[in-house]
Amino acid sequence: MMQMNKFAFPFFFVFMLSMVSDMKAEPQDKNPLFQRYAETYGDLAVMHQRKYRIPASITLAQGMLESGAGQSVLARKANNHFGIKCHEWTGERIYHDDDLRGECFRKYKTVDESFDDHSRFLTGRHYYTSLFLLKIDDYKAWARGLQQCGYATDKGYADKLIRLIEEYELYRYDTEKSSKQLSPKKKEAKPASRRPIPDAPETVERKTDMMNELVFVYALENDTYARIARELGFGVDELMKFNEAYGEDPSLEKGDIVYLEKKKKKASKPYYDHVVQSGESMYSIAQRYGIQIRSLYKINKKRPGYVPLVGDVLRLR
Repeated sequence: MMQMNKFAFPFFFVFMLSMVSDMKAEPQDKNPLFQRYAETYGDLAVMHQRKYRIPASITLAQGMLESGAGQSVLARKANNHFGIKCHEWTGERIYHDDDLRGECFRKYKTVDESFDDHSRFLTGRHYYTSLFLLKIDDYKAWARGLQQCGYATDKGYADKLIRLIEEYELYRYDTEKSSKQLSPKKKEAKPASRRPIPDAPETVERKTDMMNELVFVYALENDTYARIARELGFGVDELMKFNEAYGEDPSLEKGDIVYLEKKKKKASKPYYDHVVQSGESMYSIAQRYGIQIRSLYKINKKRPGYVPLVGDVLRLR
């Protein structure tokens, strides 16, 4: 039986929420990557709802969660938005580290094929039969039913789907309206930052991944927050705030992690502690695990200004 709760990245993921307590965090602006995902694939999800009787909101939420809003390695290189592995698959394949190194995942020619394979996966297996007795607009029952039927081993899987559906109002798609009809009225755009934003490089691929259920990108050579903000549609100040970066667009080194949403107050399982290595700081450790710096100090009962020493063991949750 396929397990699709794993997100095909070594960290994962991954995404939005690790525990119910995280779901009660203070409100923040919606992530444009996830909004864009709903707008891009809303009509496709509605079409699959009509054809397979799977709520469009559930399909969209699972796609967002499993693929990091289409930014995961599998989504970008294999059009695999649901993390489906190669079991019983005779088509093209891609190999990627997940639970084990070099695991086999299905590769699709188009995103449409990935959505269709996901729908056929649910409708073609007897252990999901009970889902289709539920009301089409009861997304909470569907989310919990998926978890109870063994779709995912993550105990918080249903809660994650429900939060995504409610935060991004994906339940609107269950009315079978198109994404164009559901698009919000355009408001006069306000400048997100006063800082100038240079053009982003067009020929270099920016790698995206996830940690602590948060989407992040790796900095390129000679990269800046301003360039990343320009490329991905964020405000410079907003992006720097997510990463607790202060000053006049502080420099980035190639491979640095840049989060696209607010960091959390603790790390996700199984990251319980960290042994400090040479050259690490409280900031670099917090950035590595997607934790707010002040929370890292608080968890470890350290005062601001504490400098970790090589060999120190820091709690992460």
